[in-house]
Amino acid sequence: MPEPLVFEDATSIRDRIAKRDLSAVEALEAHLDQIERVNPAVNAMCTLDAEGALETARKLDNGPVTGPLHGVPVGIKDLSPTKGIRTTFGSPIFKDWVPDFDALPVERLKAAGAVVVGKTNTPEFGAGSQTFNQVFGTTLNPYDTALTCGGSSGGSAVALACGMVPLATGSDLGGSLRNPAAWGNVAGFRTSLGRVPSHPSSLGFNSLSVQGPMGRTVADVALQLSILAGPDPRVPGCIDEPGSIFDIDLRRPFEGVRVAWSPTLGGYPVESSITRVLEKQRSVFEDLGCIVEEADPDLSDADEIFQAFRAYKFASDYKKHLEDSPDLLKETVKWNIREGLKLSAMDLAEAEVKRTQLHVRMSDFFSRYEFLLCPVTSVPPFSIEQEYVTEINGEKLENYIQWMATCYAITVTGQPAISVPAGFTDDGLPVGLQIVGGYRHDLSVLQIASAFEEATEFGRTRPAVATASV
Repeated sequence: MPEPLVFEDATSIRDRIAKRDLSAVEALEAHLDQIERVNPAVNAMCTLDAEGALETARKLDNGPVTGPLHGVPVGIKDLSPTKGIRTTFGSPIFKDWVPDFDALPVERLKAAGAVVVGKTNTPEFGAGSQTFNQVFGTTLNPYDTALTCGGSSGGSAVALACGMVPLATGSDLGGSLRNPAAWGNVAGFRTSLGRVPSHPSSLGFNSLSVQGPMGRTVADVALQLSILAGPDPRVPGCIDEPGSIFDIDLRRPFEGVRVAWSPTLGGYPVESSITRVLEKQRSVFEDLGCIVEEADPDLSDADEIFQAFRAYKFASDYKKHLEDSPDLLKETVKWNIREGLKLSAMDLAEAEVKRTQLHVRMSDFFSRYEFLLCPVTSVPPFSIEQEYVTEINGEKLENYIQWMATCYAITVTGQPAISVPAGFTDDGLPVGLQIVGGYRHDLSVLQIASAFEEATEFGRTRPAVATASV
């Protein structure tokens, strides 16, 4: 049976609107109705701009096709400023802030004809992979609403999984695009550093955080990336390639392609409920013609590098809030700021040296393998009553972010990595597979992720909470 409109791919909705088989208003109203029905059960959309979106949709219907996303509804993560729409960063400090400008990715989406429906929920300042905050509360996993959806792009992942929007934006420092995508049974792409320019940004040369696309299919992720990517003169370190390179048919042959299979990414603790699901997917790549070998990259020092640069960013961005409004910050944010304030110049210099050495080791590894396959998350979704994971397989963890090591170890390499749906645990909870590509080989990652998606179709399994009333 055909999918309901709210679960149609963004590419299909785009094409139907362009042919005038569907109006932008009809597409928007269907998604607004879905939000009204389902959002109270999961709390994914935190701020709606229904009137503004309808006004935009009407204008689009009365004019020529404006761009490749003409009339397609999108959700914007609440870390990105949106002109005229409240932007809180998940913090009570900004609970009433309405910016008079758009962040660069939002500018580009609007210019391409997208209709901004509203904002998706995020943890305070995007800190931690558990989407809750004092302003809007907790976003719930649609496959089990007693469990977390991950984060920090949790609202975006759940909005996509529940058919509230066909496209949503995300960002990723330590796994914020990948973790919630894995637990929402959608796709989230951490692009190469410099692929999607970020403006405004206090640390223009910051070399860990990226903005990126999320969608229910890899093709929809590529469609959004074709809009978001491309250089901007205000942003240093941009990759000088247009986004249009991603607006292509993703099919390609994989016969003889060498792939590294790394069940624990070199020894990080990963629960067996995750590795059991992923192990079943190894044969999919062999059936595609790949040569699959067990191999681990040398990620030694990745933890030290990540913790140092993450703390540096938190101290730079949020020191003023710690001084002025400490009672309005959650404890993990305050801890991360203080860790940054402890850093010396030599601490950062040593982290930079080790990161350079890591880059060389990864370059050598990817001269032998085109792709690295590994877990996105170390555990399945956990209770919303638990702020973060404190131990895995009996191994106690040192801080609130350490359980995300299978993601942040890849972050520090600067390489592209996507989370794609890869099956379900015995309890029916989604599991994501992380596909990592060579340095700046974003297109190749999308191509093999699309082939895996087509072969498995795990992403077509919808959560009951979202389909019961459609």
